[in-house]
Amino acid sequence: MSATRFMTLAKSRVATTPSTIAVRSISSTARLNKGPVDATKDTLKKADRVVSDVAVKGINKGEQAAGKIKEVVGGAAEDAKSKAGDVKGNASEYEGKVKGTAEEAAGKAKGKAHEAVGKAKEHLG
Repeated sequence: MSATRFMTLAKSRVATTPSTIAVRSISSTARLNKGPVDATKDTLKKADRVVSDVAVKGINKGEQAAGKIKEVVGGAAEDAKSKAGDVKGNASEYEGKVKGTAEEAAGKAKGKAHEAVGKAKEHLG
């Protein structure tokens, strides 16, 4: 062995101290190379997922809105029913008043008619 070769070896050992050791990771998995078709498929899958998520959110919002509309319409329908009941009650009350007034007027008319018949009999008889 020559001295130069020994010196080269010594230099490399001195140069590789624990603080300057380079670490290289060794992986057992193959490198994943995607072609344009696979990349396009992945992009379309992501886009489909985004669209699906938005559609589901829209459906949920629609269901919530439908529920609120049903509550409002149901409440309005109940209010309308109660108001209709009030109006019916008022109409019945007015109907009773009108019937009473009509019967009173009819009674007065009968009385006047009997009175007129009585007067006519007196004048004729």
